[in-house]
Amino acid sequence: MIRHLLLATALAGASALPAAAQEIRPVILPDGTLLDIAAEGSATRVPDLAVIQAGVITQAATAAAAMQANGARMANVIAALRSSGIAERDLQTAVVSLNPVYRNEDNQPPVITGYQASNQLTVRFRDVAKSGTILDTLVLQGANNVSGPNLTVEKPEAATDEARTDAVKKARARAELYARAAGLRVDRILSIAESGAGVAPEIVVSGVRRMTFAPADTQVLPGEREITANVSVRFLLK
Repeated sequence: MIRHLLLATALAGASALPAAAQEIRPVILPDGTLLDIAAEGSATRVPDLAVIQAGVITQAATAAAAMQANGARMANVIAALRSSGIAERDLQTAVVSLNPVYRNEDNQPPVITGYQASNQLTVRFRDVAKSGTILDTLVLQGANNVSGPNLTVEKPEAATDEARTDAVKKARARAELYARAAGLRVDRILSIAESGAGVAPEIVVSGVRRMTFAPADTQVLPGEREITANVSVRFLLK
């Protein structure tokens, strides 16, 4: 009777425990050798998007004069970009600034001698072959603070998936190599983890800062971009 009572009490106490405390998960050790491989896969694409930073810097004796001159020249730059077929959604003001210009002399407090106005515009376009022409147009229309183009891939998702597939294939091939060298075989993959994927750093074809507006013939060659993916794969060898 006492034994039955103790058993019932133990069962009642167990049922009162949280589900997580009652659950017992056995640890299963693999019957074989574990092999961890890190591999990088890649895919290439021709850049289909160019980004240019185009700006105008002007200086005048007064703040109002500096801003007025800057606005007039920037209006010419924007009009030229629109005439070149750049869509409104691809024109974005990046920075507008106005700062005093100082003259510094020994043992004297700084003296304001004028003001400098700056307006910077981010320009995106998908006809990469027009990069050189657009750069030259910007300079001819008064842009005197220009950098780029930065060439990239607008939608790299498909290429990134190719890179992932390439990375797993490389990991598998390396695992097969190690298995043969050890007199074993690859039984199966236990886990796959991605540690990084993306487009390689943007190609900056040129950095331009021109203060003269002579005609030019700038050439921009798109080349290829590399998209990469890194994976860590755990294999079971037997």
